Amino acid sequence: MSEFNIVMPKLGESIQEATITKWFVKEGDKVAEDDNLFEVATDKVDSEIPSPVEGTVVKVMYPEGSLLPVGQIVAIINTNELLDSKQEHKSVEINGDKMGDSIHQQIETSIHSKGEISGNKTLSNRFYSPLVKNIAQKENVSFVELEMVKGSGINGRVQKKDILNYLENKNSISKSSISKVSQPTVQKQPVVSIGTFDQVIEMDRVRKLIANHMVMSKQVSAHVTTVVEADVTNLVIWREKNKELFQIKYGEKLTYMHIFTEATALAITEYPLLNSSVDGEKIIIKKNINIGIAVAKPDGNLIVPVVRDAGQKNLVGLVVEINRLADAARINKLIPDEIQGGTFTITNFGSFRNIIGTPIINQPQVAILATGSIEKKPAVLETPTGDVIAIRHKMYLSLSYDHRIIDGALGGSFLRRVADILEQFSLDRNI
Repeated sequence: MSEFNIVMPKLGESIQEATITKWFVKEGDKVAEDDNLFEVATDKVDSEIPSPVEGTVVKVMYPEGSLLPVGQIVAIINTNELLDSKQEHKSVEINGDKMGDSIHQQIETSIHSKGEISGNKTLSNRFYSPLVKNIAQKENVSFVELEMVKGSGINGRVQKKDILNYLENKNSISKSSISKVSQPTVQKQPVVSIGTFDQVIEMDRVRKLIANHMVMSKQVSAHVTTVVEADVTNLVIWREKNKELFQIKYGEKLTYMHIFTEATALAITEYPLLNSSVDGEKIIIKKNINIGIAVAKPDGNLIVPVVRDAGQKNLVGLVVEINRLADAARINKLIPDEIQGGTFTITNFGSFRNIIGTPIINQPQVAILATGSIEKKPAVLETPTGDVIAIRHKMYLSLSYDHRIIDGALGGSFLRRVADILEQFSLDRNI
């Protein structure tokens, strides 16, 4: 009997474990190549894992809800002698290393709308084992309190000894020894009355994650937002003149977001502290400029694919990469690595014809830029013969930043620099 051992795939460079949230097959089922076997959840997204072979499922090793390390055998498939003897008992790693890029591309990231959550996964971006969660529940340790417990496991995961040590010292230890970042008092949520004709909608798993992440960000960072207005008339004229030529030459649609990203990356090179993270009392300035672009998905949820090394790409390179990521995001085809490692985020309120916004920082970053809609406005222009009133294309840029490490002068100067780059856009620029 020829067998393939299906293992827990490696879905990203920093991902060491994942949870089986759903089995699509059971023992005895016949599967074709590319049929979905199971669904796994990481701290970022859910992924459906396809079968790389045709055959019969002879063994399912672990039930739904199991948290397993990368490389752990999770199922065995009898390939019905379709493979030669050299392939017997061969482990399949769906990570692009041993099965090639074709298998890696088969991993389809799918965000499912479901109200429940698996037994060993919390609403945050952190994994907790069933044992840790059971101990926390029995000892009345709140979720926010659990979030502050330092973990000694891989990637900071909280282990049994960590929570037991915390409980043992709970009455005597100070908050500063639990977390280097001082946390505000958690307010009790208000009681909401439900009327006879009110509609109750359960949040899906992704919406719960987003909600928790936003609340956590406001608790962790001292948010400040500053705003400037930019005259982008030259930029608008240049794009209108060149967008069709750009499409013909490169086969890509040119939008304002591409140019906003280019300007932001350039400004970050001049103000590197905006490209950093806070670790307790340390500031970590990131070498690479990895810009996340917030994308609204058809289901109403938000996802932020990351343009890596944005500061090293020219405009054409940014257009190609941003379009690829945005298209993949809208059809749930992003892989986990494509939404990790961001160092700065841009969100476009203007796509909904909003003029301004005060976005929440995407942790562990320290700043996020919001771009408003571009509108025609009367403006006073200085000319050699005196002031005149002219119709100009203007927009608002708003920057939310972490006041723990970014002061008003720095935040304001950075935002002004982004605006200046956009205002000074050359009409003679070649595509």
